[in-house]
Amino acid sequence: MIDVARIREDFPILKRKVNNQPLVYFDNAATSQTPTCVIDAIVDYYARYNANIHRGVHALSQEATDAYEQARQKIQKHFNALHPHEIIFTSGTTNAINIVAAGYQALLVPGDELLVSAMEHHSNIVPWQMLCEKTGAKLKVIPMLPDGTLDLAAYKSLLTPNTRLVFVNHVSNALGTINPIESLIVEAHTVGAKILIDGAQAAPHIETDLQALDVDFYVTSAHKMCGPTGVGILYGKTDLLNALPPYQGGGEMIATVSFEKTTYADLPHKFEAGTPNIAGGIAFGAAIDYIHSIGLNHIAAYEQELLHYATDQLSQIPGLKIYGQAPHKTAVISFNIGEIHPYDIGTILDKMGIAVRTGQHCTQPIMDYYQIPGTVRASFSFYNTKEEIDRLVAAVKKAQMMLE
Repeated sequence: MIDVARIREDFPILKRKVNNQPLVYFDNAATSQTPTCVIDAIVDYYARYNANIHRGVHALSQEATDAYEQARQKIQKHFNALHPHEIIFTSGTTNAINIVAAGYQALLVPGDELLVSAMEHHSNIVPWQMLCEKTGAKLKVIPMLPDGTLDLAAYKSLLTPNTRLVFVNHVSNALGTINPIESLIVEAHTVGAKILIDGAQAAPHIETDLQALDVDFYVTSAHKMCGPTGVGILYGKTDLLNALPPYQGGGEMIATVSFEKTTYADLPHKFEAGTPNIAGGIAFGAAIDYIHSIGLNHIAAYEQELLHYATDQLSQIPGLKIYGQAPHKTAVISFNIGEIHPYDIGTILDKMGIAVRTGQHCTQPIMDYYQIPGTVRASFSFYNTKEEIDRLVAAVKKAQMMLE
């Protein structure tokens, strides 16, 4: 078990008020809050050893380089990648996906097929559409079922010897569905396809062993994991990363430069052109340390308790419909009430100090599937409480009374 009262002391923002009400923050699927130790890591870098990395012999540069590379190693160990150089620092999940998409532009030919699931975030759809337009490859969609799970039989039937790449999120940001990526990876490999898993919504809640999964590419963002915005990772198997051309040209990603020819640096620097988000990378490592201090298994168990409690309480509200009834979910509840627009509910909740997300959650195909304009999404983290859920339920009832 975790001591929620003590943990809440680690998050300064939870002490503030919004519209003269104590803040209830239920928008964790968009961005989690940041503990003091991570904030301190950012301040410490800028206050004590702010310098560019990998390029200087002076003490500050060496200290910054050591801290940045130690963070890479922490992330490698956390996700159990085989080598530190398989962890590429990016600006986030979207950037990581685009690095892979850009690389495969040189590797695909007309007639190649790509599979993407129907429940992807736009960032795991649009880059592949753009790639198909440039290469002549064909994008095929793995359909979803009414309960918010993937149609696994259809997935198997869509796989062919022409399938080159498969893209699936580990967890749906809109529905909370936990996809069975273990079997999805195995099935992709049976036809020789490579698979990229979007772990942005899973990494904060589920232990992920990249070697055990045998996944080809994995991407995630720090700001979902109590870290800063503007930093994330691309994991790729060494041989696959070596096969991809660089995403950008510039400093740091080169071995030699002449006007006749440039040769590229080894991994991971081949994909890390320019000055990176040094403070962000170091702070990502601090966030990993913080999660370990609590224990991801303890976090997951408590968040499941919150999910079950909130689902039970919200389900008792007449007319409220929850979208996404998968048997395995993270702590996300997307709902609507009758014909009330989700934006109107979210606006009233905000007046009562409750932060939720409303709209399509960058998953318009899911909303089109359910034929709705969007949902109200409440997403919980390990620093939330059942008392806050009680406030949410009371506020939703009040919004319903005002809007119906």
